[in-house]
Amino acid sequence: MADTPQYDLAVIGSGPGGYVAAIRACQWGLKTLIIEREAVFGGTCLNWGCIPTKALLYHAEIYDLIKNAREFGIECKGVSLDWAAVRARKDKIVKKHNKGLEFLFRKNKVESMSGVGRIKAPPRQVGAPGVVTVEKDGKTSEIRARNILIAAGAEARGLPGIEPEATPVVARPADAEPLE
Repeated sequence: MADTPQYDLAVIGSGPGGYVAAIRACQWGLKTLIIEREAVFGGTCLNWGCIPTKALLYHAEIYDLIKNAREFGIECKGVSLDWAAVRARKDKIVKKHNKGLEFLFRKNKVESMSGVGRIKAPPRQVGAPGVVTVEKDGKTSEIRARNILIAAGAEARGLPGIEPEATPVVARPADAEPLE
């Protein structure tokens, strides 16, 4: 398979573990590929978890401070919450971080591939390449890598006896229809 792309490192997943490892590997001179199944880099933390949650919590903190400003001798009347503006600011923050990751990938020469990565054949000995398949839109391609890092992240674990709501309130993929 002479036309199969070859890498020193293939990273499956572009969350905080994956993107840091890929960037560092390139800085050490390794030809590196990062494989991501989502349309954006950064994983759950950047796109739907940690970062959006922190942004929303900060909005809630500001709103609470303003609502209770009288306690500090400040009079605020007619305070209201514009949910669309809050969500827009949260989305802007996430997008800014996405663009930052894309810049770091370009700067450090991290190559990327979109799709679901699976290890077809792990490296059998030191220096021998393994095979990773990448599936997207029903098409499968293969790459070879001397090292393969699985940084596919995790999903939230439920609490016993507590069933989540059928429709999430805020946790939405970037390409989902906006909540009304």
